[in-house]
Amino acid sequence: MPDYSGPERRRGGPDRRDPERRTKILLVDDHALFRVGMRNILEREPDFDIVGEADDVRSAFDLSAEQTPDIVLMDLSLPPPGGIEGTQRIKREVPSAGIVVLAAEEDEDSLFDAIKAGAAAFILKDVGPDDLVTIIRRVSAGEYLINDKVFAKPSVASRVLKEFRELAVYGQEAAPIFAPLSPREVEILDNIAQGMTNKQVAYALSISEQTVKNHMSSILRKLSVNDRTQAVVYAMRQGWIRIPEG
Repeated sequence: MPDYSGPERRRGGPDRRDPERRTKILLVDDHALFRVGMRNILEREPDFDIVGEADDVRSAFDLSAEQTPDIVLMDLSLPPPGGIEGTQRIKREVPSAGIVVLAAEEDEDSLFDAIKAGAAAFILKDVGPDDLVTIIRRVSAGEYLINDKVFAKPSVASRVLKEFRELAVYGQEAAPIFAPLSPREVEILDNIAQGMTNKQVAYALSISEQTVKNHMSSILRKLSVNDRTQAVVYAMRQGWIRIPEG
């Protein structure tokens, strides 16, 4: 395995305030030729930095812990334990990493498992170079592009909704890493939909008002909406929260 450590290595999480910060990318695929192709495409971008390559889950996890990449391009069909397990492990170790799952074909089970594992995007391996670069930039900016695919498939969206409801019933301890919203964020949106202010939500959930504001900022970012009203409407349309009773 090549040595990717060096003087430019940064410690800690990414500094989103630095406009000149290079996006650190980890390539994970068990086909060397495919990795070479991705590297050749991505190295053309002046703000992309390939910090490592891995051909299995163990080496991907080790490199993620060492390099704290901003983006992980994860092959879904890695040798066991596979790309979904790899996604879960990396998200636990490096929560700030945006994981883009690459699959040979799109099936509903894989899509559901990917969003449940915390992937930010699900794309097919025949994606065009320009589209791949655009997806990486958007995920690096904090977007969850996987939402669009899930919401376009009613059967998958139904399974996601069922999972959210079970998490709300059984609590955070029972929750795997889950995108796009955490059970607490769904709970906060649910209360806001009933007409509560941030202060009232804080009191009802026994948390600080600042914590509620922090969660709302996260919700708006994840759903790519501008205000709490749009977030509530969006969540209602997806069936995540109940419609207020008149």
